[in-house]
Amino acid sequence: MRIRHSLIVVLAAAAAAVGCGGNGSPGVSATSGGESVSATSAASVTTPESLPESPAAPASAPVCGDDLLASLTLRQKLAQLLNVGVTGSEDALAVVRSEQIGGIFIGSWTDMSMLANREIPAVAAQSPLPLMVTIDEEGGRVSRVGELLGEDPSARVTAQTMTVDETYAMALERGRELRELGITVDFAPDVDVTDRPDGDVIGDRSFSDDPQVVVQYADAYARGLRDAGILPVLKHFPGHGSASGDSHTGAVVAPPFEQLQQIDLVPYRELVTSGVAVMIGHLDVPGLTDGRPASISPAAVRLLRDGTGYGAPPFDGVIFTDDLSGMRAITDNYGIAEAVEAALTAGVDQALWLTTDQVPAVLDHLEQSVQSGALPAARVDEAVRTVVRAKGALGC
Repeated sequence: MRIRHSLIVVLAAAAAAVGCGGNGSPGVSATSGGESVSATSAASVTTPESLPESPAAPASAPVCGDDLLASLTLRQKLAQLLNVGVTGSEDALAVVRSEQIGGIFIGSWTDMSMLANREIPAVAAQSPLPLMVTIDEEGGRVSRVGELLGEDPSARVTAQTMTVDETYAMALERGRELRELGITVDFAPDVDVTDRPDGDVIGDRSFSDDPQVVVQYADAYARGLRDAGILPVLKHFPGHGSASGDSHTGAVVAPPFEQLQQIDLVPYRELVTSGVAVMIGHLDVPGLTDGRPASISPAAVRLLRDGTGYGAPPFDGVIFTDDLSGMRAITDNYGIAEAVEAALTAGVDQALWLTTDQVPAVLDHLEQSVQSGALPAARVDEAVRTVVRAKGALGC
């Protein structure tokens, strides 16, 4: 790895840090915070011979942002802004070691033995900074651990059959289970507002067609995850519930911005300061993005950050894109390197896509973009600070 001796010292301190998540959110170090793996359970973890043992991290305080940024090369900074799907432990280990990537994504195609055999901590131990380990675990039809941990109901069934307090307890239990597996970030709850049929692209992933019911249940679910040490991620900003189309298969157009303010944006208005991250969807919003997907739209990111455009508080947490490589709302017009550049330039902090094979080429492209001024270096530094703060590794 291309790390100087001084960088190893700085990053080792950061990797051992806990807490300090933005907006009160939990740190996402795989070895600290929330419901970390106990000494007893850690001792029972099965580690394949191909994976290194997970060393115990030394106790140390988080490092200051200026010190951390000064110790990172440009490529290392850019790598912190990528969150990429992996096929299993070997794939994850390779990209963490070779590029010091900021996060990995556990998808439906990932070999579940990575979770069942508790292999994630051994992968995370190879990362100089705490590794974000992300997953889509909403319950219902969007579940990656249902077969391993048991199924939870969809958001719609949850709101129809459970109280808010019961929803909190369910999310707390699932969050603790995810944390035991090494997961640190859950792309849930879905705060889209809709009454469309269960099988619609959002459908039963929505708690309700009443934005206030969505707020109550999503808040309970997010609190449960957060109290378990998992960073919850609200999605899909600025609102997919009333949009036409499915971004997996093509362009999606949301209602005009004025209409979104009355319904779809209500959950974000009330929940963005509750210790969450936010995922931006690939939605074209007339009057806001005007032909460009929100995930790569400076206007959409600015709306979320400032809050003033829809009567919300400012948001200083992590902003994720939706998948940039497997959804035709993006891929019909952008290659992965161009899409990642556009998202980061727009103000997003974590670019998400599904495979590791193009990580080196994307980083090459991003380095050139910074050097040419197309992607401002100050924008990169700002995003790195936001991401590392959410990981609990930024002290000042």
